[in-house]
Amino acid sequence: MSNLVKKNALRAGTVTAGTALLLMSSPAFALTRDDGDDPGPGLSVAQTLGLYVAAPIVLFLVIAGLVMIGDKSRKQPKA
Repeated sequence: MSNLVKKNALRAGTVTAGTALLLMSSPAFALTRDDGDDPGPGLSVAQTLGLYVAAPIVLFLVIAGLVMIGDKSRKQPKA
């Protein structure tokens, strides 16, 4: 198989996968409510930033701190 054929096949596969992903995520039925669907109130800007920005950063820092503490406790003194 030549490089041109491989490149074209990869491009076709990427376009197909991207198109399928876009079609699956389209909001075609977003306006139709399901039985038992009871959405709550929306989040404020502060709640959204806290949930999707601040919380992951804090979680990352806590995990990184725990890893660094665990790493420092196992280091051997240099002789």
